[in-house]
Amino acid sequence: MRRWAAGLALLLLAGCGDTPAADLLRRPAPAPAAIPVQGPALLVGQGRQVAVLVPVQQSGSRQLWRGENNVALATEGARIVGTAGFGQMLTAMRLDSPDPLEDPRALAGRQANARRSVDLQGAGREAESMVFGLALDCTLQGEATVGVLLVQERCTGREVAFTNRFWFDAATGAPLRAEQWVGTEAAALSIEWRGP
Repeated sequence: MRRWAAGLALLLLAGCGDTPAADLLRRPAPAPAAIPVQGPALLVGQGRQVAVLVPVQQSGSRQLWRGENNVALATEGARIVGTAGFGQMLTAMRLDSPDPLEDPRALAGRQANARRSVDLQGAGREAESMVFGLALDCTLQGEATVGVLLVQERCTGREVAFTNRFWFDAATGAPLRAEQWVGTEAAALSIEWRGP
């Protein structure tokens, strides 16, 4: 666990400040089908920009993904729990109880509540950009369609409200795609799981 946290901290720090990550995000986005991917990968979109991230470390359901120019994500199952290189950084996420997304199939046709808190930091790491313990109250609702389970998570907090969307394989519960809020000053990220 410490190795994973240390790796994430190094990648988060590498993605801070004046890095080439902004150049990556300004490039025109190729169509997702045109992006060659070998092995497991995440296609990550922010606005019209797309990056390919590959897994670099895993500890249980936590996985660290890294792309070019110090762009990185940490995921816990389908949920993004850390970012670097996408503008404002999501540096930590804590749940007060087990995450309803641990078993998304249990959410089909029902609702669950979750309370979590997040820590944020500006890309330049200025002290005034840090936000600690932003509390979010969230309601998750699942809806099954042919082969796919869509879970919508509606969250509200201090001067913030957003909806995350997660698509899972209805039979296995494996994540397929997601659209997630990652900060008060960062555009939402869309992620798509590719490969085995």
